[in-house]
Amino acid sequence: MFVREKNIVLMQGVFESSLFDLISKRKDKDYFILEGRPGLEAAKQSSCEFLKRNIQPTVISDNMAGFLFYRNLVKEVWLSYQMVNAKGALCQIGGLILGVLGYRHKIPVYLYPSPLNRQMIASQKKIKCFNGVRVVTGRISGYVPLLEWVPKKYIGKVYGKQPAPKS
Repeated sequence: MFVREKNIVLMQGVFESSLFDLISKRKDKDYFILEGRPGLEAAKQSSCEFLKRNIQPTVISDNMAGFLFYRNLVKEVWLSYQMVNAKGALCQIGGLILGVLGYRHKIPVYLYPSPLNRQMIASQKKIKCFNGVRVVTGRISGYVPLLEWVPKKYIGKVYGKQPAPKS
């Protein structure tokens, strides 16, 4: 696959489906979806939404984003968020590093709401397994934050409205 300089749109998180309607009207071709460990929800949801709109995305592991920035391939970043205020946004894990990378490389970082209302920490079992297969012994502990705060200085623009809390 050949990708031109500054042509990749990175997508990180689980988004409301309306974002994909917006994106389908654009001329961009290179959409890269970060997998979304530990449950791979981002890859599953975004892949389906893109394919419904006849857009062929590429799925990458979460930790490949730095390489794409280093190679000067990233055009823009989209992060899903749970809540937003004047100080920043609560985004799915991985959002902070993408915000920092975008800021450092002068790449815009956009936020769009997530339909998910997640807790802050997942069970340790989630990180000890990958795709249903245990990858570490039971004696090893795991730390699985699912959300993190992204300060306003790393955010270019916020789209959509904050989802209402689910009761």
